[in-house]
Amino acid sequence: MGRFFSLLAVLAFLTVPSVPLSAAGDGDKPVFENLQKRDSVLIGDQIKYGFRLTVEDGSAVSVSDMDMAEGVEVISGLSLDTLKNRKGVLDLEGSFVLTSFDSGSFVLPPFKVAVLKKDGTSDTLVFRNDTLKVTTFPIDTATFVKHDIKGQIKYPLTFKELLPWIGGALLLCVIVAGIVWIAKRTRKVHEAAGEPAHITALRKLDALRGSKYWEPSKQKMFYTGVTDAVREYINARYGISAMEMTTAEIFSALSEEIRDKKQYEDLMTLFERADFVKFAKYVASEQENAAAVPVAVKFVNDTYQHDLEAPGTGGPKDE
Repeated sequence: MGRFFSLLAVLAFLTVPSVPLSAAGDGDKPVFENLQKRDSVLIGDQIKYGFRLTVEDGSAVSVSDMDMAEGVEVISGLSLDTLKNRKGVLDLEGSFVLTSFDSGSFVLPPFKVAVLKKDGTSDTLVFRNDTLKVTTFPIDTATFVKHDIKGQIKYPLTFKELLPWIGGALLLCVIVAGIVWIAKRTRKVHEAAGEPAHITALRKLDALRGSKYWEPSKQKMFYTGVTDAVREYINARYGISAMEMTTAEIFSALSEEIRDKKQYEDLMTLFERADFVKFAKYVASEQENAAAVPVAVKFVNDTYQHDLEAPGTGGPKDE
């Protein structure tokens, strides 16, 4: 029997009394109307294919299955709706939504609708066959020109799109520069580690000799460089942790190592002046600045020569 759409459950809610079927219109036969008002469509267009039917309230309606023509596709299945309730007479509509993507003529199958009335009698109504003509868009062959397939549209790059690449390039440059700087610094450290302590100290002091750090705004940097070079030498020469000590602690430890009293006092004066410049905002005179590097160089040379001349070191005294 196919799909059976029973209206009894829906119509049970209606309180309008039923009337004879003849009130529907044509004697004792239900009114039957074709929904398909046109017989041709364009490819891809949708068309409603179905019927309208007027039946007595309380009747049951069923529609048989249909085999749709090849080339015709069903967009939505059969829909059966109640359009109006007119004092016990119901206006129903059943329809499919169809389309086709092939051109040509297609014979649509007929509807077979069975109506079972409340009194037990039944009617079978047959919807006549229709032909659906599907047409395509007309092409003017006289003016038609073939064109090649167009390539993908290319839009110009915006700054927002380039920004991540620019940022990545800058980051890469910073990383490379950091690696180069670390490599150079490591090489200098290794080179410094392989040379004697006095050579390292004299090389650093010589770099400060012709510098322009004597200006008041740069004296702190100048005196820090001079004293740090001497502190590193004292650490390597005497084993005193001069880099972590105060000036008083350094010279307390050196008092037993340096026998030359003038050399000891000159170096201590240099360190005290450096402390004043670094911590008390003291501005040294040109004479004091000019004497800073020579005092440090003399201390390094004298103590180094003392090691060479001391017995047991292979110096001149041993010879």
